[in-house]
Amino acid sequence: MATGKVKWFNNAKGYGFIRPDTGGEDLFVHYSYICMDGYRSLKAGQQVTYDEREAPKGLHAVNINVIEADKHRSSSQDTQTESTEDADSHQHHNLRAAAV
Repeated sequence: MATGKVKWFNNAKGYGFIRPDTGGEDLFVHYSYICMDGYRSLKAGQQVTYDEREAPKGLHAVNINVIEADKHRSSSQDTQTESTEDADSHQHHNLRAAAV
Protein backbone atom coordinates (compact mmCIF):
# COMPACT_ATOMS: atom_id res chain seq x y z
CA MET A 1 0.00 0.00 0.00
CA ALA A 2 1.16 3.49 -0.84
CA THR A 3 0.52 6.72 1.06
CA GLY A 4 -0.27 10.22 -0.12
CA LYS A 5 -2.26 13.39 0.50
CA VAL A 6 -5.55 14.39 -1.05
CA LYS A 7 -4.78 17.21 -3.48
CA TRP A 8 -8.46 18.02 -4.02
CA PHE A 9 -11.79 16.22 -4.10
CA ASN A 10 -15.06 17.47 -5.60
CA ASN A 11 -18.01 16.08 -3.62
CA ALA A 12 -20.57 17.08 -6.25
CA LYS A 13 -18.73 15.21 -9.01
CA GLY A 14 -17.40 12.39 -6.82
CA TYR A 15 -13.77 12.50 -7.87
CA GLY A 16 -10.44 14.19 -7.22
CA PHE A 17 -6.71 13.56 -7.06
CA ILE A 18 -4.14 12.24 -4.59
CA ARG A 19 -0.50 13.37 -4.56
CA PRO A 20 1.76 10.38 -3.72
CA ASP A 21 4.21 10.86 -0.83
CA THR A 22 6.93 9.37 -3.06
CA GLY A 23 6.34 11.97 -5.78
CA GLY A 24 5.42 11.27 -9.37
CA GLU A 25 2.15 11.88 -11.12
CA ASP A 26 -1.05 12.53 -9.19
CA LEU A 27 -3.54 9.67 -9.04
CA PHE A 28 -7.19 9.95 -10.01
CA VAL A 29 -9.61 8.94 -7.24
CA HIS A 30 -13.30 8.11 -7.64
CA TYR A 31 -15.64 8.06 -4.64
CA SER A 32 -16.49 4.40 -5.29
CA TYR A 33 -12.91 3.42 -4.34
CA ILE A 34 -13.03 5.13 -0.91
CA CYS A 35 -13.28 2.56 1.90
CA MET A 36 -15.68 4.01 4.48
CA ASP A 37 -19.25 3.64 5.65
CA GLY A 38 -21.90 6.17 4.74
CA TYR A 39 -21.17 9.16 2.53
CA ARG A 40 -17.83 8.64 0.80
CA SER A 41 -15.81 11.82 0.61
CA LEU A 42 -12.27 13.14 1.05
CA LYS A 43 -10.91 16.52 2.11
CA ALA A 44 -7.89 18.32 0.69
CA GLY A 45 -4.83 17.65 2.84
CA GLN A 46 -6.04 14.35 4.32
CA GLN A 47 -3.37 11.65 4.55
CA VAL A 48 -4.50 8.39 2.91
CA THR A 49 -3.32 4.89 2.05
CA TYR A 50 -4.22 3.36 -1.30
CA ASP A 51 -3.36 0.83 -3.98
CA GLU A 52 -2.48 1.88 -7.52
CA ARG A 53 -4.26 0.59 -10.60
CA GLU A 54 -3.19 1.29 -14.18
CA ALA A 55 -6.03 2.66 -16.32
CA PRO A 56 -6.20 3.83 -19.95
CA LYS A 57 -5.93 7.51 -18.91
CA GLY A 58 -3.29 7.08 -16.18
CA LEU A 59 -2.98 5.79 -12.63
CA HIS A 60 -6.01 5.43 -10.39
CA ALA A 61 -6.02 5.14 -6.59
CA VAL A 62 -8.20 2.27 -5.29
CA ASN A 63 -8.86 0.80 -1.83
CA ILE A 64 -8.46 4.29 -0.33
CA ASN A 65 -8.40 4.61 3.46
CA VAL A 66 -8.03 7.82 5.46
CA ILE A 67 -5.23 7.69 8.04
CA GLU A 68 -6.88 8.60 11.35
CA ALA A 69 -3.95 10.39 13.07
CA ASP A 70 -5.77 13.74 13.17
CA LYS A 71 -8.88 12.15 14.69
CA HIS A 72 -6.93 10.63 17.62
CA ARG A 73 -5.12 13.90 18.28
CA SER A 74 -8.34 15.96 18.41
CA SER A 75 -9.97 13.38 20.71
CA SER A 76 -7.12 13.66 23.22
CA GLN A 77 -7.27 17.46 22.95
CA ASP A 78 -11.03 17.37 23.67
CA THR A 79 -10.42 15.21 26.75
CA GLN A 80 -7.70 17.57 27.94
CA THR A 81 -9.98 20.60 27.44
CA GLU A 82 -12.80 18.90 29.38
CA SER A 83 -10.42 18.13 32.26
CA THR A 84 -9.24 21.75 32.37
CA GLU A 85 -12.83 23.02 32.33
CA ASP A 86 -13.75 20.67 35.21
CA ALA A 87 -10.78 21.92 37.25
CA ASP A 88 -11.72 25.56 36.56
CA SER A 89 -15.32 24.87 37.59
CA HIS A 90 -14.25 23.30 40.90
CA GLN A 91 -11.84 26.15 41.60
CA HIS A 92 -14.55 28.75 40.87
CA HIS A 93 -16.97 26.91 43.20
CA ASN A 94 -14.36 26.84 45.99
CA LEU A 95 -13.70 30.60 45.62
CA ARG A 96 -17.43 31.34 45.81
CA ALA A 97 -17.79 29.16 48.95
CA ALA A 98 -14.85 30.94 50.61
CA ALA A 99 -16.39 34.35 49.90
CA VAL A 100 -19.64 33.42 51.73
